[in-house]
Amino acid sequence: MNKGIGSRYGLTRPTEGDIRKGSFSTPWDAPMIPPFPFRFRNCEVLTLYWRTDPEAMQFLLPPPLRAVGDVACVHIYKMNDVDWLGPYAEANVMFGAEMPGKATGAYSPYLVLSSDVGVTHGREVHGQPKKLGTPKVEFRGDLIVGTVERNGIDVITGTLAYKQQRCNPAQMKPWFDFATNLNLKAIDHIDGRPAIRQLTSRRLAEVVVHECWQGPCTVELRANAQLPVFRLPVLEPLQGFFWRADFTLVEGEIIHDYLEPGE
Repeated sequence: MNKGIGSRYGLTRPTEGDIRKGSFSTPWDAPMIPPFPFRFRNCEVLTLYWRTDPEAMQFLLPPPLRAVGDVACVHIYKMNDVDWLGPYAEANVMFGAEMPGKATGAYSPYLVLSSDVGVTHGREVHGQPKKLGTPKVEFRGDLIVGTVERNGIDVITGTLAYKQQRCNPAQMKPWFDFATNLNLKAIDHIDGRPAIRQLTSRRLAEVVVHECWQGPCTVELRANAQLPVFRLPVLEPLQGFFWRADFTLVEGEIIHDYLEPGE
């Protein structure tokens, strides 16, 4: 009977070996998690930097990571065409961090997505602290406006003049290398015992930037207990960038395992 059902829908029932393999997701006949790699095409990104409190940065970091500098940023993405996920929006709050001798990049204390697939993939695979919300990038006359909404509150509002100063994509990372993303992955067994406690690192591949613009920006943060980005206060708005790109999300690596002896 099961064989007939599988044939009817063009599916094969997984074996125990299939379940043990990587890139397996449930429900098995309509999996939630995309396997690596998957491609993002024609993404429009508003990147905004601001000077913040280094003590606040260090407070949000899991040890043994250390904060680098005193600058935070948010990327607000309009993902127009993504394998598996389709069009959606995302926002990633980051600041410079390092694990001496192992990794340097940017740590993400907060992420917001409009996609349930993106939220699930980010949390289950990367360990990113993703939550559901509504990021937007809009063109309002001569202004690019980025907003990040959760619980009916615009938690982040940022602006940049519309395409006034073209720049080289290499200029987009003046304070830290945000292309390497560091995250804390924490998953428990069903009985409450820790199953995974890791620091992970991933870097985007096959990045093609089609255009890039820069200029002075504004950043406003509003308090929200479920998305407390206000803990990285805006002491001075710095530079903003608007860019359009294609890139591929590939596998990352474990840079620290809290459950391994000697780590």
